[in-house]
Amino acid sequence: MNPMIETMAEQLRGVPGITAVALGGSRARGAERPGSDWDLGLYYRGAPDTAALTALACATADRPVEVAGPGGWGPWVDGGAWLTVGGVAVDWILRDLDRVQRVWSQCREGRYEVGVQPGHPLGFWSPAYPGEVALCRVLADPAGELTALREETRRYPEPLRAALTAAAWEAEFSVAAARKSADGGDTLHVSLCLSRAFGILAQSLHAHHRVWCVNEKGALAAAAALPRTPAGFAERASSALRALDPAAVEAAAALVAEVRAVLGSGG
Repeated sequence: MNPMIETMAEQLRGVPGITAVALGGSRARGAERPGSDWDLGLYYRGAPDTAALTALACATADRPVEVAGPGGWGPWVDGGAWLTVGGVAVDWILRDLDRVQRVWSQCREGRYEVGVQPGHPLGFWSPAYPGEVALCRVLADPAGELTALREETRRYPEPLRAALTAAAWEAEFSVAAARKSADGGDTLHVSLCLSRAFGILAQSLHAHHRVWCVNEKGALAAAAALPRTPAGFAERASSALRALDPAAVEAAAALVAEVRAVLGSGG
């Protein structure tokens, strides 16, 4: 662990409203690359002291920083800040702990939402909230709430698995919609439909294997690495997205059918 990050986590925990701080993203999973950002989840209750966060950011970062309060970045990614500290990129991402716990309760019942959110072109899938907790590394948590929630979320809920696996029907529907536009060369509509289809397949495949999927970034490659995913999954999806012609749509349809066969096989 980077000592600067450990110190920052303790400082953040001292900000009124912040209840816990966690390391997320690739560094929490041990999958970082050289130059990967340090993603810090700032879990809060009520309203975090944005002025205090701004003061801390400006005192720590290489240059002045603006901290966006809850809602400043959209309805799902609450807010936060992008910092550069000693040349190192550090992202602060606000998370409403009460909301995360509510979403977790819904997921355990097999309920989820897909909301519009800047930075998430396929929508923000609400299971990302508990998924982030399950995959995080807790850095500061005096009350132990986030640590307890992390232990709960390590077990993927079977009702959510069933719901997200069943959602794969929409991938077939999206490809059918793309088929109607491909002959006319409407590449915007075709690209959106196929992107949606492949994004849903990635979510469904992850759920089928009881693996959290928290972001579109890297989702195709991650899904391709799961057991029994059709051979060449990521490459075939990428090829269809590059071509966007009638042949590409039919190739996408075949891939959707293969994935649905895997999902329907159980296990």
